[in-house]
Amino acid sequence: MHEMSLAEGVLGIIESAQRRQGFDRVKAVRMEIGALAGVEVEALRHCLEIVLMGSVARDASIDFNIKPGSGFCLDCGQTVPITTLYADCPRCSGAHVQATGGLDMRVLDLTVN
Repeated sequence: MHEMSLAEGVLGIIESAQRRQGFDRVKAVRMEIGALAGVEVEALRHCLEIVLMGSVARDASIDFNIKPGSGFCLDCGQTVPITTLYADCPRCSGAHVQATGGLDMRVLDLTVN
């Protein structure tokens, strides 16, 4: 399950921020996950609950913003919404769509005290 390694990476980001900024507690973690990133959101939530258990973020709320997928169609030259990688263009039905958005996962911000 790669969500566990993703959760460990989030913990690393939190610990790094704590070393730089010296806060005592994380109240909230806000993340953005692309719809095309290949992340199972509920599995990640579960892994984060486990990984953050002994950390400064043990009681933090975890909020996910899901960023929709988008792609550029080489056939019609338009940026279009897509829900899966390698999807056909919803405008022209062309098969040459390159995914351009919704591919990443990142920590947006931490609410700390």
